Amino acid sequence: MKVLQPDGFIVFSDVTKTFQSGSQSYTAIRDVTLSVRRGELTMLLGPSGCGKSTLLNLTAGLIGPSQGAVTYDGAPVGGLNHRVAYMTQQDHLLPWRTVSGNVSLPLEVAGLAKRDREARVEELLSLVGLSDFAKSYPNQISGGMRKRCALARLLAADRETLLLDEPFGALDAQLRLTLQAELLRICRKLNLTVMFVTHDIEEAAALGDKCAVFQGRPGTIAKVFDNPLPKDRDLARLRFDPRHHDFTNELWAMLTPDLATTPSPSATAASA
Repeated sequence: MKVLQPDGFIVFSDVTKTFQSGSQSYTAIRDVTLSVRRGELTMLLGPSGCGKSTLLNLTAGLIGPSQGAVTYDGAPVGGLNHRVAYMTQQDHLLPWRTVSGNVSLPLEVAGLAKRDREARVEELLSLVGLSDFAKSYPNQISGGMRKRCALARLLAADRETLLLDEPFGALDAQLRLTLQAELLRICRKLNLTVMFVTHDIEEAAALGDKCAVFQGRPGTIAKVFDNPLPKDRDLARLRFDPRHHDFTNELWAMLTPDLATTPSPSATAASA
């Protein structure tokens, strides 16, 4: 078994996951070993269908490993993990509830008193910049605002770890950058641990404290990269930082070895 970092908060040790359907079986990931530190933003980077989301489902306890072990804060994950919150590509806002009503939902489920709920919702809407839209309904706000509302609802669940499955994949580049910066700011402020699935190399290089690069089917982790940039990096200015260009190019070469001699998008932008 591979040696893991001693300070691992979420640890995957030689994990294989095989799904069975009748007489057919499908292995999503094989021999995956990964250690995530507390307060770290870890990007799971790779093409679609290589098993990245399977790691989120294992962490959440929605499924168990076929082989190997998954531990969370030193204990095996068995059943639903109530210390994590999960956000998918879809915002899943309730159309009959206002923005504040959607954010309030986890607090209502938790049985929080009305006055305390209102105070917490007000705090969260301020945090994501939606205070002026508290009484609006989902069909009255933009796609970016809907994502902010979904993020506020995620934070309302008050979990120490966020599992994010391509949450900004359907957004345009400018809006994606805005929400990436917002997410990074919030995670630093609240010291949240994050596992973030993406197939976008630029997104992985910008957001991740480290990036686990997946390859193949079944998915395996080819390499884990540490981000050379400081944790308080300014996402809007990354395109001017040669360290970011070099890091992006490393990820590009790992994911597209046959195109290693072709300039990456970041390299092209840097020379423009």
